[in-house]
Amino acid sequence: MGDRHPNVERVVAAGRELGLEIEPRSFPEGTRTAQEAADAIGVELGQIVKSLIFGVDGEVVLAYVSGANRLDEKLLAAAAGGSRCERVDADAVRKATGFPIGGVPPFGLETQLRIFVDPDLLKFDEVWAAAGTWHDVFPIDPRVLQSVTNGVVVELRRTP
Repeated sequence: MGDRHPNVERVVAAGRELGLEIEPRSFPEGTRTAQEAADAIGVELGQIVKSLIFGVDGEVVLAYVSGANRLDEKLLAAAAGGSRCERVDADAVRKATGFPIGGVPPFGLETQLRIFVDPDLLKFDEVWAAAGTWHDVFPIDPRVLQSVTNGVVVELRRTP
């Protein structure tokens, strides 16, 4: 399909390099938030992969968090072997990944980042991740996602 956004083409190509056939689906109403994505796709909120970019002691890292969970920044800092974890701005996200906030895919990133995976994602047979834009997502087995990205499975969920 030649009418796909260049970002989506990049994600599909990156998937192919990893031996995956990515089949993105576009939702014009948007999938910017986990809830919007779950509603548009018709899946549980927990099946949405939130790709969250943080700085841990100055190193940019990526956390895949279940849409139903909130990230505990202290747990992410500890997992990354650091002490301070802070949000990075939109420019830093785009510089590190090549994609906008809300559209960061699991692979095809501009730079090699260390990746941490919420174990709750592994409870599902299929999860949905961003495919490079606010409107495009794709389904993937979370175990495959973790494997191809060398993600470290570690508890990241904030408990009430």
